[in-house]
Amino acid sequence: MSSTTRPRSLLSLVHHSERDLLDLLDLARDLKRASASGQRRPALQGRTIALVFEKTSTRTRCAFEVAAYHEGAHVTYIDPVSSQIGHKESTKDTARVLGRMYDAIEYRGASQEAVEELARYSGVPVFNGLTDEYHPTQMLADVLTMTEHSSKPLREISFAFLGDGRNNVASSLLLVAAKLGMDVRIGAPRDLWPSREHVAMCRGFAEGSGARLTVTDSPTDAVRGVDFVYTDVWVSMGEPVETWAERVEALLPFQVNRELLAATGNPGVRFMHCLPALHDTSTTLGASVAAQYPALAGGVEVTDEVFESEANIAFDQAENRMHTVKAVLVSALA
Repeated sequence: MSSTTRPRSLLSLVHHSERDLLDLLDLARDLKRASASGQRRPALQGRTIALVFEKTSTRTRCAFEVAAYHEGAHVTYIDPVSSQIGHKESTKDTARVLGRMYDAIEYRGASQEAVEELARYSGVPVFNGLTDEYHPTQMLADVLTMTEHSSKPLREISFAFLGDGRNNVASSLLLVAAKLGMDVRIGAPRDLWPSREHVAMCRGFAEGSGARLTVTDSPTDAVRGVDFVYTDVWVSMGEPVETWAERVEALLPFQVNRELLAATGNPGVRFMHCLPALHDTSTTLGASVAAQYPALAGGVEVTDEVFESEANIAFDQAENRMHTVKAVLVSALA
């Protein structure tokens, strides 16, 4: 696909081809190398980007701000209190205002419809920093990280996601693997499987790419032979605290611990997490969950033993958020 027809917005990855994604990954590698070698040449001097955050964030905000700074662009951070979207002003009207002032918009919030409406009416590229349905910038960072930690061709890499198979990370991992021809397994209780509609869409993409997609309720079947084991928090941002009771009982067999990593049969298996992780009791939430469920004192979705081991590459993923966001910005605006 030529640069004139490549999508400039990044909304879900649904409308990105395999070539689009590979080009973004190649650009991210080039920009990362340039930064490491001190040969960075800012490509976005004079550009302006609005960062609209209806959900708070550490990695997403920092990734966009630092990526923009490195490339010479300026950003305006609009926090959940400052934003009037849906309160005093419609998303459509906000899009038409921001589109006249900024060269691009990043949006992080609940509604996939909101990020798509911003793209429809703003007239400028829009980037999805996370919605309840998709997390595309995380996916680019994850795939880049996998390629850095595997000598295999991309299509031969296999990975398993364990936990809530309906959440935005699991759905997006299924989608990006289907687009890129990878081997992906979702291990989750049946009640927490991705929707049939989403799986059907991904299987359609897999028919063209040769991807292997598996959804199973057996954690050991999910991880057998994989190169990477991935997990996420069991209760997503915005879900009621009461959700913890049912999730703990359902998801405890899917906790990533030493035994589960051993079940891969791969001594070189790597652990991935999009962060933040509840791997110990040093956070308010981690301590609260452990107090209520003593079995989780050593970690919730992942044990502290695994998180602090050499298998953990979650911080490489976190750094790569910046490099892949930089590629998204440069591809859209340079």
